[in-house]
Amino acid sequence: MPKAKGKSRRHKYSYNLNRKRLYRSARRRAAPRIACSHIRHAWDPSKSVAQNLAEMGLSGDPNKALPIPKNLVSGAETESSGQQSGKKIVRKPYVVTEMEYEASLPEKKSNTLSRDLIDYVRYMIQNHGENYKEMARDEKNYYQDTPKQIKRKINVYKNFYPEEYKEFMASLKPEKMDVQ
Repeated sequence: MPKAKGKSRRHKYSYNLNRKRLYRSARRRAAPRIACSHIRHAWDPSKSVAQNLAEMGLSGDPNKALPIPKNLVSGAETESSGQQSGKKIVRKPYVVTEMEYEASLPEKKSNTLSRDLIDYVRYMIQNHGENYKEMARDEKNYYQDTPKQIKRKINVYKNFYPEEYKEFMASLKPEKMDVQ
């Protein structure tokens, strides 16, 4: 593969280029990416990360936030009668309270199955009932699932959509009675 045209030429040093200015601009800190919206709204870009977190009542370093006392490390049991002298004032306590409230909310269940899998399971149950060996030999079993794999897929469907499964089974019973 041929080289690029100007690659083999000697590079000349540019004396007019101010490298200090380039270095400073590249070194300048960019604002940190903050995922939590509560922290993002309370963030002050003119302050450092540690100052911002301290104002909100948060900490960037858990070892500094909850240090291990010396008496526990050495094994000696001496009582410390004084409070911590380095307590910082929390100017934005609403950030922590909003985060605690958000964490206490129940998590939404986002368990869903693909439409293809639901259709596959319904087809198998509709045509074969509980006969998993027959399901494994069905022509619609494209992925050549074993009887145990098919049974597992049906159980997953039962667990994810229990009401829908009951309705489906109830709709199948009249069809079976009509046949007999």
